[in-house]
Amino acid sequence: MRLSELSALVVNFFKMNESIKHKIEQLSKQIEEHNFNYYVNAAPVISDFEFDKLLEELIKLENEHPEFLQPDSPSQRVGGQITKEFLTVKHKYPMLSLGNTYSEEDLTDFDERIKKVLVTDYEYVCELKYDGVAIGITYKNGILVQAVTRGDGEKGDDVTTNVKTIKSIPLKLRGTDFPTEFEIRGEIFMPRKVFDEINKDREEIGEPLLANPRNTAAGTLKMQDSAVVAKRNLDCFLYAILADNLPHQHHYENLKAAKNWGFKISEHLQKANNIQNVFKYLDKWDKQRNDLEFDIDGVVIKINSFEQQRILGFTAKSPRWAIAYKFKTQRVSTVLESIVYQVGRTGSITPVANLKPVLLAGTMVKRASLHNADIIEKLDVREGDTVFVEKGGEIIPKIIGVDQSKRDIFSEKTIYITHCPECATELVRSEAEANHYCPNESACPPQVKGRMEHFVSRRALDIDSLGAETIAQLYDAGLIKNCADIYKLKKEDILKIDRMAEKSVNNLLAGIEASKKIPFERVLYGIGIRHIGETTAKKLAYYFKNIDSLKNATLESLLEVGDIGETTAKAILAFFADADNTEIIEKLKGAGLQFALSGEQMVNSSDKLKGLSFVVSGVFNKFSRDDLKKAIEQNGGKNVGSISSKTNYVIAGDNMGPEKHRKAEKLGVPIITEDDFIKMISENEPGVRRTESDEKLINQTPNS
Repeated sequence: MRLSELSALVVNFFKMNESIKHKIEQLSKQIEEHNFNYYVNAAPVISDFEFDKLLEELIKLENEHPEFLQPDSPSQRVGGQITKEFLTVKHKYPMLSLGNTYSEEDLTDFDERIKKVLVTDYEYVCELKYDGVAIGITYKNGILVQAVTRGDGEKGDDVTTNVKTIKSIPLKLRGTDFPTEFEIRGEIFMPRKVFDEINKDREEIGEPLLANPRNTAAGTLKMQDSAVVAKRNLDCFLYAILADNLPHQHHYENLKAAKNWGFKISEHLQKANNIQNVFKYLDKWDKQRNDLEFDIDGVVIKINSFEQQRILGFTAKSPRWAIAYKFKTQRVSTVLESIVYQVGRTGSITPVANLKPVLLAGTMVKRASLHNADIIEKLDVREGDTVFVEKGGEIIPKIIGVDQSKRDIFSEKTIYITHCPECATELVRSEAEANHYCPNESACPPQVKGRMEHFVSRRALDIDSLGAETIAQLYDAGLIKNCADIYKLKKEDILKIDRMAEKSVNNLLAGIEASKKIPFERVLYGIGIRHIGETTAKKLAYYFKNIDSLKNATLESLLEVGDIGETTAKAILAFFADADNTEIIEKLKGAGLQFALSGEQMVNSSDKLKGLSFVVSGVFNKFSRDDLKKAIEQNGGKNVGSISSKTNYVIAGDNMGPEKHRKAEKLGVPIITEDDFIKMISENEPGVRRTESDEKLINQTPNS
């Protein structure tokens, strides 16, 4: 072959490849446009048959020329990838939950709190509260790169492959006016029609029916085979955008922009310039919610302005500028067949009603909590009664009353148990608490196993391969009796347990070894001191720095920690006074667990503010309000919500409330800037230099 002929072949080859590449790009663009018209605009311009033919052509070309397959290709929506394990990812922006209310009175109170803080006019945005699975989706340069579930709010599961199958979520954005990188959040749900069709198919082949669309959506999103996910036809509404450079300074306007980028934004989004208009929106959707093609359980109300959101700030768990109004729940009646008593990991006894099965809010309900002896006494609920049942927050079924007209004349009053149903130990109940407790912490099986389940849970030591069933097997076999025994497990012993193959055992042992790197605050949460949740565990960890300091703390020093009340402080003292608990901690220390803040955590930690309490008010330039409060706690200080004669300092930012300013001046509480605060924690001495007036402020009583 002559050189000229060879050159011609090469040129033709590249021309043909360019033509195929161009064809794939054009088909992809066409298909995404049709997806947008169908799933976002609800206005298809071609038939399903024509759409399927376009998709088939694209898939055929990509299979023949895999070098031109792009990650944002519409062909990726059909699924097919298998995900054996969903990776845990830390959220760039924490996914906080919202405060809930069920009454208009609470909403009025919420509005009054907004008025007290904001000195200018404000408006709300009302949104439907979708009953599905929260998701955070990240885009870079207009391409979907990651999708993460809420998880515990700080970390979630990477479900990107499955989310790409949801046709209402764009893989590539339209237009060019979106941020280079941003996260958009929304709710993945299953339309009622899709759910009903799935259950119809399951009924025909004799499989058990699925409970409700929300649980089905959650289960679908965690399926390993994305092709199965694609067939489930999940949908998604987007409702919040997070980025450093959003195009607008108002929530509503950014969502309208997001619709132009290709996102499915609810048409029912509405602004309200006062609380009365919010009430009108609530009333409308309480009446019309059953007309929708998807489930909602309430309405979310948010302040529209981002600047005003920043002024209002956050509590430890939720934003102060938003609230969720939950619709009143459906109520049904059924027969209470029996009452049983469950023992929790802290020894708390919970009476549970076994009910004649009844359909309630889309779920077949068979059990309901009776909470405690006082509730049983108040309701005078008895076995054989016809009872009224509803779902608290549409999640947990509860008995709210008895139909006295249907009570058997021979029914007997319920006598609350006096001894533990598991270990027969006599129950105790303190005057300050509603529940009875089994005091046999070290030998009552549900307590022992429950504490170990809590210890290995995701938010604590995160030993993924050690679930409740495996813990029960190991406990029943006599291999573990407490949390410390987990670190003495040997491969040859575990292999003797039923259904424990070598691979499973290796994974279990690897998970146990990895847990030794879990930071101190999560270990502290995991050891299961009563009344100590995640947030409190973090505060204690940063205040006391290590387990020994916490162990030796007095009641007075514990009460100096933010949000620690007398009940919690006494629970901590009681925990460390128990020789069994301290022995387990020493064994866990010996196993190599983290019982002190790491060097990295200690870099920004000190005792410089020990004994000082602060009120933070206003908007700051160098800190967010949350970061400022965290810095106070990391340096031994205490955050308090309101100014009193015991407050040592008010840290004032822009737009500090005038009422707080007047109160601080009246009580003689020093008002400092964030720069003053930075100087305080930047002192080289081991403690902050205090004036005589500071010392007086620290030591004074409320009436001094």
